[in-house]
Amino acid sequence: MTSASQTHIGYVRDENQDRVGIRQYGENLLLIVCDGMGGERSGSKASSMATDVFFEHFEESYTEDMDAYSIRSLLLSSVSAANSVVYTTARMDYQNFGMGTTCVAAFVAPEYVAVANVGDSRAYFLTGGRMEQVTTDHTVVHMLMEKGEITEEEMETHPQRHMLMKAVGVERTVCPDFFRIDLEKDQAFRLLLCSDGLSGFCSDAEIETILKEDLSDEETAQKLIDAALEKGGRDNISVALATVSHNTEE
Repeated sequence: MTSASQTHIGYVRDENQDRVGIRQYGENLLLIVCDGMGGERSGSKASSMATDVFFEHFEESYTEDMDAYSIRSLLLSSVSAANSVVYTTARMDYQNFGMGTTCVAAFVAPEYVAVANVGDSRAYFLTGGRMEQVTTDHTVVHMLMEKGEITEEEMETHPQRHMLMKAVGVERTVCPDFFRIDLEKDQAFRLLLCSDGLSGFCSDAEIETILKEDLSDEETAQKLIDAALEKGGRDNISVALATVSHNTEE
């Protein structure tokens, strides 16, 4: 298993409010991307705090013999712990009122991939030449599309396309989505976590094309960043990538 992460401030924003992290635990990997919100300084503070608390909470309870169900509980409780700290901090200082962050985190084990998310930072999974979006965006436009009030094409230009329905730190409690992908023996795949600085400006088809290229994780991460920058770089851009490839030669 190999991995890489990268973040870029973009060409428009004064500050990078994204945070990205990858940690290895034996043969397992934990990845996270957080995209802060709440104005100058507060968004950066929220994403940094959420990332730090998430890792701290996870590592306090993690053991190598945990099964998939225990990892699910630990991922969800780690997001909840981050939510509690960001929420409390925002209410202790009026300058931080309204701050919050998206959060998408993934635990990669030999038998499965577990993903938890809040907000519109995404997880993509590529295997067998086909990529799919694992997570569901917690946005107003996605809700309207599910209700049949707008089409998928109208989502791309809707004035509320960036308005979140759910974020870490905004409410006293948060309920993350959870997804599990069971892996076959020797299954090769690529897992991508990203902020909407990538997914909001590059199409799924463009992202899939880059993930399919025969590049290292570092080269792939850079190419994804460059693709978003070529579209104008109007937001912070962050990616975390994990690749599992199996050599079938004798």
